[in-house]
Amino acid sequence: MNLRGVFVSGFVAAVMVALGGVPAHSLDNGVARTPPMGWNSWNKFACKGINEKVVREAADQMASSGMKDAGYQYVVIDDCWQTGRDAVGNIVVDAEKFPGGIKALADYVHSKGLKFGIYTDVGTMTCAKRPGSIGHEYQDARQYAAWGVDYLKEDWCNTLPGQNAESSYTLMRNALAETGRPILFSICEWGSNKPWLWAGSIGNMWRATGDIQDCWNCKKDWGGNGVVQILDLMNGIESYSGPGHWNDPDMLEVGNGGLNTTESRAHFSMWALFSAPLLAGNDLGNMSPETKAILMNKEVIAIDQDAMGVQGHRVKKMGDLEVWSKQLADGGRAVALLNRSEKPATISADWQDLGYPSKLNASVRDLWAHKDVGSKTGSYSAEVPSHGVVMVTVKP
Repeated sequence: MNLRGVFVSGFVAAVMVALGGVPAHSLDNGVARTPPMGWNSWNKFACKGINEKVVREAADQMASSGMKDAGYQYVVIDDCWQTGRDAVGNIVVDAEKFPGGIKALADYVHSKGLKFGIYTDVGTMTCAKRPGSIGHEYQDARQYAAWGVDYLKEDWCNTLPGQNAESSYTLMRNALAETGRPILFSICEWGSNKPWLWAGSIGNMWRATGDIQDCWNCKKDWGGNGVVQILDLMNGIESYSGPGHWNDPDMLEVGNGGLNTTESRAHFSMWALFSAPLLAGNDLGNMSPETKAILMNKEVIAIDQDAMGVQGHRVKKMGDLEVWSKQLADGGRAVALLNRSEKPATISADWQDLGYPSKLNASVRDLWAHKDVGSKTGSYSAEVPSHGVVMVTVKP
């Protein structure tokens, strides 16, 4: 046991509680002490493309491509694995899509040294009109545990009039706890009811935003968000996130074609700076070298997985030029110089913006160039491409 890490995490949590941040009693089911990492089927395969073969191949690729070694561990089926309920209310698996059944699929994922996740909904139906869990929470939880599920995502579609989010998700939390199996609980109500205010004692992660879209800047009328819209939604709620309970800005769109390489690096960098769950959403069997390099940048992943578990926040905004900072367990800072504009620009991070004295001498390392850029005093500046980021660590 790393007693120093335990002490630091406990101290940070106590300070946050004192300042009115995370709830005094956060969920402690033994999982998600750092942000979960894995893959989810929805962004690429949605309902039409998901099946047993896709999930097995995703597990194969995660185990063999280097992703597992980089920290990815959960293989999660999203919506459309279920078709109905039998005479006694047990959930029925789509036999056409999953002929071997969920238990055999979970066993296969486990055989790769990975963990298995599945999806449900708090309402009468899922978002794709498959059966939801309302009225069957304990029955479903027992079934998931029997199958060997390690991760449950619960959505917020087709709810009843007046249905309360906090009580609905509390019911499933209790049902999962009753199984005796440690199952990571992912709350997905899109930030609609400000879950950061109440979900810390209920879920291991909760969606703080609407659904992500595969684009840089594209707010949708129905609530979908591009990358930059999500950045703004995540800023200001950082005090509610920490070990075991994380603000979730939704799954990654890296490798799905809507973002260029520069934008994808920025997307991945900012999710890491947020201490966000890193759930790849692409076709793992057809990744370009650029996509692999982004998803498996261990220096950036280390920022996401930092033991202190602090969510970064924006410390300077100059129009479309921004500086974001995240405190690290070793006393350093992860810093993102973010250019949201249409042209390259020079962005400077002043030490005082990061909480350091202006005369401090600190070493700076570029996490995408994988090189030290020298010792700096007072500030660091860099040329940042349009829609791009320069991500560095600053260490006294």
